[in-house]
Amino acid sequence: MENRLPIWKALAEFYLDTELDEKDYRAIVRVFKESGKSLQELKEIDLYEVFPTLQKNLISVAGVWQGFDEKWLEEECRKNYKRKHHLFFRCITRIRNMSAFGMRKRHWEEIEKRFGNG
Repeated sequence: MENRLPIWKALAEFYLDTELDEKDYRAIVRVFKESGKSLQELKEIDLYEVFPTLQKNLISVAGVWQGFDEKWLEEECRKNYKRKHHLFFRCITRIRNMSAFGMRKRHWEEIEKRFGNG
């Protein structure tokens, strides 16, 4: 498994109970570009590796806003990485994402605008 921790940490910003600003988006795009991954690959990493770990924070009344524990995030995302090709896991994740993607959609729109521009 390649080193995905910087990508996981950048994607985790989408799940915090805070607003992202221009500086945040620039930093996230920089991590994404340095990874060498396409936007589609990054979206799949979000969906199958990060979303299953952090989805509950999107709907929590008292959500995490300062940041997630890096070691915990890495352990949980690694677990998801290892099972992301299992059909049941993929189906459940996609069903759960149907109602939750709207909470991350604006972030992906911002990333898409910036990804090709610097």
